[in-house]
Amino acid sequence: MAIAAAEARALLRGYPASPVVATVGSHSALDIADGAVAEGLPSLVLAQQGREATYARYYRTARGPDGTRTRGCVDEVWTFPRFADLARPDAQERLRSRGAVLVPNRAFSSYVPLEAIEREFRVPIVGSRALLRIEERTERENYYALLERAGIPSPRRVPGPDAIDRLVMVKLPHARRPLERGFFTAASPEEYRRKSDELLRAGTIDAQDLARARIEEYVVGPVFNFNFFFSPLVPRTDGLELLGVDERRESDLDGLVRLPADQQLALPVGARIPHYTVVGHGTLTVRESLLEEVFRLGEKFVDATRTSAPPGIVGPFTLQSCLDRDGRPTIFDVAARIGGGTNVHLAIGHPYGNALWRTPMSTGRRIALEIRRAAADGRLAEIVT
Repeated sequence: MAIAAAEARALLRGYPASPVVATVGSHSALDIADGAVAEGLPSLVLAQQGREATYARYYRTARGPDGTRTRGCVDEVWTFPRFADLARPDAQERLRSRGAVLVPNRAFSSYVPLEAIEREFRVPIVGSRALLRIEERTERENYYALLERAGIPSPRRVPGPDAIDRLVMVKLPHARRPLERGFFTAASPEEYRRKSDELLRAGTIDAQDLARARIEEYVVGPVFNFNFFFSPLVPRTDGLELLGVDERRESDLDGLVRLPADQQLALPVGARIPHYTVVGHGTLTVRESLLEEVFRLGEKFVDATRTSAPPGIVGPFTLQSCLDRDGRPTIFDVAARIGGGTNVHLAIGHPYGNALWRTPMSTGRRIALEIRRAAADGRLAEIVT
């Protein structure tokens, strides 16, 4: 049975006035930690053994004689043999005793089983515990179903390989890397079979995932990831904020597209199929004439989540889009938590978040600001699930 809202609130009893902001050491952990210390809250990174040096060494907090932070943003690092060990009862007890609230990122929901997060993880989560599952495209109630109910445009689904009559994107996970994707494009059933056979032989994808893959029409246009924040602590009309926009850098796609066509064709057949492994992000802004439509889609998403999974989206979320030649967004992916590209704005803030808050406002800092304000007003229970 899923953890009820009342139980999630009860977990906060005895918590300190300044909760510890915890997150999994991957994905966007530096943004979350930097935002916490910017708002005067302690930060805790939960790392896997062998993958902790970034946090435990290079960004570990150093303090002066008076206790003031002089360097770094990670106050504490706890290491575990595996990320999944975070769900052990003793790890949960340790987090609660430390007064930790956990900010979920994609690493958390990829490495810790969703069933354990929903039913067994008795640590307050800042954000929407019940919505983490919608990112799994194989789920019946995934983000596509939510987008459809909300009236938000998304790519047309193609029922199967034999129905491919135009350029499509085939979406499935990477066989060996839980955080990554085994995506590929095809414009005909023959190309689908050729590319899928090549990726199967290379071990990039597996047959079971391929059988459940989503095939959808490829939307031609630049990619804009809209990083939103929704606060339940203010009137509904003021709750939605657009903090910033980012784009992905993908390997080895970005290298391939820089080659002239004749050089691409000179590559071995297997090397012509790009991988869509995200290795970095860049920052963007969008034409101001398009912002109203961006906000309209954000509002629709918020309303849909409040109906489908009360209390709905809490805190950060990202709508990933392609913009067509008329500037109309089509949403092809959703992150119901902090997005992967927010690190491009840590410390300096997002352009739109800065304009709203009149100070550098990254996603990590906006999360910490919400935690700090909620704790000060005795409303922490309203932002955790």
